[in-house]
Amino acid sequence: MRALTALALALTLAPAFTASASAQDDVRVYRCTDDRGRVALRDSPCDSGQQQEVRTMLRPVDGTPLERPAPPPPAAPPAPAPQIVVVNARQPMYRCVRPDGSNYTSDSSDGNPRWVPLWTLGYGPPRGRPPQSGQPPDYGGGGRPPRAGIGYGAGTWVRDECRPMPQGEVCSLITERREAIRQRFFNAQPTERAELRREETAINARLAQDCRR
Repeated sequence: MRALTALALALTLAPAFTASASAQDDVRVYRCTDDRGRVALRDSPCDSGQQQEVRTMLRPVDGTPLERPAPPPPAAPPAPAPQIVVVNARQPMYRCVRPDGSNYTSDSSDGNPRWVPLWTLGYGPPRGRPPQSGQPPDYGGGGRPPRAGIGYGAGTWVRDECRPMPQGEVCSLITERREAIRQRFFNAQPTERAELRREETAINARLAQDCRR
């Protein structure tokens, strides 16, 4: 019984709630015209003496906000340009040995050339008795090598043996040469000074590149 009473009450109140909700959705606009023909729109009744028109409009309802598209992901940064590193090889220096045992330095591994007979290199057996320890060989001609045209007069070019020097020794030697140039510069003639200046410039460049000095 109570359930039927509640259902009847709900059905009775439903139209009232609908009408109230509909009334809240309407907007009443008053169009007022005065005696001079001027028109004004207002949300309250017109003043006395004005012509009044009433219009009912639906209250605007906020629509669903549009979802903004997500911004595109940032572009990947461009790949860095490849770096080219140029490494200059150090300029070597060689120490060369002469036949007499003395030595000298050179920027080339080719030692000084010299002409020697082939018999000094051991080509062909020497005539006469073999040499004794500590004595020159006996060629059967009074201690002289065979004459040209007898088979032992041919010769060849040979070079002094050269070996690369340690870089520390090279840098020390170049630095000593620069100090010698500077000491000689004050007593040198103008033409020699120009040559010494060019040599020192080349040495400074080599010390900066190869020795970090």
